Amino acid sequence: QVQLVESGGGLVQAGGSLRLSCGVSGTTLSFNAMGWYRQAPGKERELVAQLLRGTTNYADSVKGRFTISRDNAKNTVDLQMNSLKPEDTAVYYCNLKGLLFQPSLEYWGQGTQVTVSS
Repeated sequence: QVQLVESGGGLVQAGGSLRLSCGVSGTTLSFNAMGWYRQAPGKERELVAQLLRGTTNYADSVKGRFTISRDNAKNTVDLQMNSLKPEDTAVYYCNLKGLLFQPSLEYWGQGTQVTVSS
């Protein structure tokens, strides 16, 4: 019943911007952690940005460029990405983690490709 669908990915030139949106269905945004991860070819999946108990966390590589936010009305978790670099090229995944009654529960989206050309 719970589904996460990422959108907003695509091809963009370096210095450009994209806004990713994670549409959540089947549940409200009542999770301990909500965030975006990414995985580049040949690399491990890494945390990009996260809302954790009211606090935002960012990977050092994206600080000042990316902004994570939630929209309770639309039931989305969004990632605004500015000043994109080729190093940002990856598949970006939405993640929801931890309910009050099931702290270990987590959901993943299918991912959306972000490609930044030089």
